[in-house]
Amino acid sequence: MPTHHIAGYVRDVLRAPDGAILFDSGWGKNVVTDAGRTLLSAFLHGAPTTVASIVALRVGEGDAAWDANGTPPPSASTTHLVDAHPYDHLAASLQFDYVNPADDTVSAVPTTKLQVKAALGPHQPAWPDANHATSTLREYGLVGRLNGTDVLVNYRTHAAIAKDPTSTLERTIWLVF
Repeated sequence: MPTHHIAGYVRDVLRAPDGAILFDSGWGKNVVTDAGRTLLSAFLHGAPTTVASIVALRVGEGDAAWDANGTPPPSASTTHLVDAHPYDHLAASLQFDYVNPADDTVSAVPTTKLQVKAALGPHQPAWPDANHATSTLREYGLVGRLNGTDVLVNYRTHAAIAKDPTSTLERTIWLVF
């Protein structure tokens, strides 16, 4: 039986207040989770299942031990971030576009590649706080909703990004179907 894998990709660019690039991760892979695949299946099935598309980009500090021991690879079976108090960058603040797979340009018509862009500006998240000693980010996931419950659509662990209160993190995610 032929198989076609759903794939995810990400690029992070951290900018200083003047727009200068402080960090550019280049393109890397993220994992489309089992729950994300279930969400797609439920969407295609329809009622009585209720599905909400992407409702947020959830970011977290992950585990500071990853800095010394190495970042663990993400797993498709991941159901939640390691950070027990993550920050949700809500869908209203995200930009959604279809991307032409042939040349990676934005398309006005649906394609097999969805682009989700987030700009986490100054003080987003508003860390440090009571649950976070720093504003360092090490993990993220897009969140959908299945039968009223938040589910991770994709997940990625990454090297520490020291996002200070004045910087902006531009995260571009591609989901390829």
